[in-house]
Amino acid sequence: MTLWLTILCMAGVTYALRASFLLLPERFTLPHAMRRALRYVPAAVLTAIWAPELVLQHGQIDLTVGNARLLAGSAAVAAAWYFRLTYVTIAVGLLALHFFAALIG
Repeated sequence: MTLWLTILCMAGVTYALRASFLLLPERFTLPHAMRRALRYVPAAVLTAIWAPELVLQHGQIDLTVGNARLLAGSAAVAAAWYFRLTYVTIAVGLLALHFFAALIG
């Protein structure tokens, strides 16, 4: 029962937060600092999703040169920074992952 009550309450909080942007009157605006900070939320969320996948190997943090995923991720980040094109980033990351996986084993 406690689990279902927790899920229901969290769903209500989530709905209220999302609906607040649509239902609040126009005179309620976000401060400039908050609007500026919200621009970085998508990048932060995506980083929180892929970063653990790069550094964890079998449940352990692996920051060595034997980590093919970390090396491929570094190549993809460099490509994203240099080219600023999503498809180039994906292509470089995939090619680097296959290359380093075959090289390292």
